[in-house]
Amino acid sequence: MEAFYYLVFGALSAVVLGIELSKTTKDRINTSPAFNSFKNNYLVVYSLMMAGDWLQGPYVYFLYTTYGFGKGDIGQLFIAGFGSSMLFGTIVGSLADKQGRRRACVTYCITYILSCITKHSPQYRILMIGRILGGIATSLLFSSFESWLVAEHNKRGFEQQWLSLTFSKAIFLGNGLVAILAGLFGNLLVDTLQLGPVAPFDAAACFLAIGMAVIMSSWSENYGDPSENKDLLAQFRGAAVAIASDEKIALLGAIQSLFEGSMYTFVFLWTPALSPNDEEIPHGFIFATFMLASMLGSSLASRLMARSSPRVESYMQIVFVVSSASLMLPIVTSFLLPPSKVKGGGISFSSCLHILGFCTFEACVGIFWPSIMKMRSQYIPEEARSTIMNFFRIPLNIFVCIVLYNVNAFPISVMFGMCSIFLFVASILQRRLMMIADKPKTEDRSMKERDTEAEPLNI
Repeated sequence: MEAFYYLVFGALSAVVLGIELSKTTKDRINTSPAFNSFKNNYLVVYSLMMAGDWLQGPYVYFLYTTYGFGKGDIGQLFIAGFGSSMLFGTIVGSLADKQGRRRACVTYCITYILSCITKHSPQYRILMIGRILGGIATSLLFSSFESWLVAEHNKRGFEQQWLSLTFSKAIFLGNGLVAILAGLFGNLLVDTLQLGPVAPFDAAACFLAIGMAVIMSSWSENYGDPSENKDLLAQFRGAAVAIASDEKIALLGAIQSLFEGSMYTFVFLWTPALSPNDEEIPHGFIFATFMLASMLGSSLASRLMARSSPRVESYMQIVFVVSSASLMLPIVTSFLLPPSKVKGGGISFSSCLHILGFCTFEACVGIFWPSIMKMRSQYIPEEARSTIMNFFRIPLNIFVCIVLYNVNAFPISVMFGMCSIFLFVASILQRRLMMIADKPKTEDRSMKERDTEAEPLNI
């Protein structure tokens, strides 16, 4: 079965390469040298930030086990991370809007570096502090950088369509290529050089420090609402009012929570789904394959967003339906194929089918990120962007904490079925968002037609 892994990886590589090389002028956006310089600077910083994040991911659980902690203790550490992101994320998001997004990005670097340092201690309390710091850093990573980019892009007067180019390239590099290289580099440090499971965290801290130096030397500050008479509670109230009064923002938040909740649940489920009987599977290579599929999705997204049709609101309906169907595959195979009871050995035929379905889901993830970023840039008001984006993460973090707490209470098939339902609901909400977004255009067209009919005839 080893040939199967290489076959899937090779096929995905060929498709990604083919898509990138086959892009025509219709698939590319003509930009200015000033924008290219701005975009490349952001991509360098974002790639360094994501390298610092991806280097840690594969080794967090492993590090805790080497310190002698059991599954229950480790689960509590993970819950602490998501819980701190939920509790403190909205606060730091509001502070980013008020105190400055550049400052918040620097705070992310410092917070995550401190979190990496705590991994040197085997004491549970210290590790818990590290998880809390990591949760705060995660909220900053997924709100402050995007908020800074959108505000700076608009401040410099660049065309709105060019923003989608930066989004798609950031996901292609940061969530694709960098993730693959980070996995290989972490494997080099831990397995080849045998520097121990803490080595990737030290390397992550170095990348974060380099990125922080670039931010401090080349980024200017921008704000959401810097007014001094507006306290934190007023910012929360303003963000809540914006969500409640604008159905487009509320729908966007619900869609994001449903998709990301399913995505993070998938992160915990794919390993037991592929090795239900403790089969030997190459986790690192499969992870790299998933990231390659995500690169495929972001490459498709850049081609779609470069054209005026189809619109993001339209094609994302299809993406959510496909992602829902892909996570139904483990349920379908459990009915059609008899489960193996042999312990150990290589990957089963049903798990090979699961890998194909999971790669499809990861391709949808690659399309989702730049597309949701573009929709957020269109619908979320600038003055409370970071605050609202972190509001969106509250239901997401609650959902993930519940899943983590009850991960052993339900069969894997039930968990996948729940994720599939959530994704299908997201497709319905996406259709509603498209209909609302089209309303102003339809109304403007009708008004123009009425005005034309009302004009007096000159005889």
